[in-house]
Amino acid sequence: MSGDSFDRHKYRKNRPLYNLYFIHQTHKYLTNTSHIRFVSFKSIHTMNCLQNLPRSSSLSSSQRFKLQYTTHPCFLKMPASYHEKRFINADANANVYANASRKVCLMKATPSSTSGINTDDTKESEEKSDVYSTNMTEAMGAVLTYRHELGMNYNFITPDLIVGSCLQTPADVDKLRSIGVKTIFCLQQNSDLEYFSVDIEAIREYASTFDDIEHLRAEIRDFDAFDLRLRLPYVVSKLHKAVNRNGGITYIHCTAGLGRAPATALAYMFWVQGYKLNDAVTLLLSKRSCFPKLDAIKSATVDILTGLKRKPVMLTWKGDECSSVEIAGLDIGWGQRTPLKYDESQGSWTLHRDLPEGRYEYKYIVDGEWVTNQQELLTKVDKNGNINNYIQVSDDNPESLTTALWERSGSDDFDLTTKERHVIRQFLDDCPDE
Repeated sequence: MSGDSFDRHKYRKNRPLYNLYFIHQTHKYLTNTSHIRFVSFKSIHTMNCLQNLPRSSSLSSSQRFKLQYTTHPCFLKMPASYHEKRFINADANANVYANASRKVCLMKATPSSTSGINTDDTKESEEKSDVYSTNMTEAMGAVLTYRHELGMNYNFITPDLIVGSCLQTPADVDKLRSIGVKTIFCLQQNSDLEYFSVDIEAIREYASTFDDIEHLRAEIRDFDAFDLRLRLPYVVSKLHKAVNRNGGITYIHCTAGLGRAPATALAYMFWVQGYKLNDAVTLLLSKRSCFPKLDAIKSATVDILTGLKRKPVMLTWKGDECSSVEIAGLDIGWGQRTPLKYDESQGSWTLHRDLPEGRYEYKYIVDGEWVTNQQELLTKVDKNGNINNYIQVSDDNPESLTTALWERSGSDDFDLTTKERHVIRQFLDDCPDE
């Protein structure tokens, strides 16, 4: 906390003093802040943060914002990276969100670290929120907004499951304990925390002073649907075990609580709680406006049931007039690039890669210019005018059980058989801790 400084290192020995300080800071906050703005799809919903906050807004109606994402399971660990602007088409399941209920629900916001912040700090935080929201919207294919400077916000999805934004100070632990939260499940990477100057160690240290709440981390790369796919089995396994151990209410969060956290909650509801995926999506979107990547959840489901089968693929750019050829997207995300090797004998640039089954979009960067290869499969033009190359990696045998499972996963009413649920639950139980 800044402004009226409070020595966080003293709270372990003087918790009553810390609680009094928090009450004082909360009072100051309630007299200065009242609203959070959230832009979703084509509607702008203004939601009151707390029931007793004044009705004057501290944000102009012209302010806009945006988001990002990731994955890894226990059978594959991926290197963690982050924060670059992504250029990616809307999720193939966007129609599910478009047709889902768009009920405006109260998004609870808490004072968090906003009390006592000076004008310069507030302005810097607002600017970071603007950049993050812009990146989020471009990466997710939906207009999404996050205002970090307004503090933690969340929604109950079920009586024992909350999806929300990140904790910002140790005081947020007290807020969650007060509503019965027993497990805080953080999906952020260190780079996410550093971007908004969140001291995660102070939060974890404070949480560890209590015996009725546990803070856990299970990192997923922001704005990266492929990493989300790979990480979900491991992440949900860890979540499943924590819920069994701690009981009570579970708080799942990423940075804004609009991508990684709702996707993790959906996978948990689908794999563990027995929901049909579409029913879980409908329920979640009726409680919180967000944009989880359904394709990543479906692919992760098939990965568990089939063992994450991989196949070799080769991509080619013909021509020797250029000095460098790279690819973005594919399985590395839109914020990273991998170079192709030049083959003099063939007069072309090639990339060899082993990919799990699924559909991958990508784009070439030739001498720094983003272009598509007209000799390879092309996506349809999206609503933003973007077009990418794509490749479909699938089983060679069209009659195989794996092929049939992939076809089932593409349906809007995808559900699991009793046997498949048993296999997934067994996998989650047996998956070793990271």
